[in-house]
Amino acid sequence: MTVHGSLPPGLTCYKRTTQFTRETVPEGLLAEHKTKMGVWGLLRVTGGRIRYCIDHPRSSVDVAAGHAAVIEPQVLHHVELLDPDSSFLVEFYRAEHGD
Repeated sequence: MTVHGSLPPGLTCYKRTTQFTRETVPEGLLAEHKTKMGVWGLLRVTGGRIRYCIDHPRSSVDVAAGHAAVIEPQVLHHVELLDPDSSFLVEFYRAEHGD
């Protein structure tokens, strides 16, 4: 699996979305949005291809099934589903807090 970008060490996955398709993707993910402060995302493509678009400054990467892209905290972005069978999910990561 190729990962575009890298998660910093010491992060823990605390949440995972369901798998989204063209029929089920929330409209908010297709429009400009961002994660909370300190929250990283990992866009895992499970079918077809997804274009991960960073809105400011503008750039994009096409991610194929079996691959992933890192979403940095508070970076404005959106996704585009490129194929009829495109599907993906997002995992959310944050630093562990010791007690």
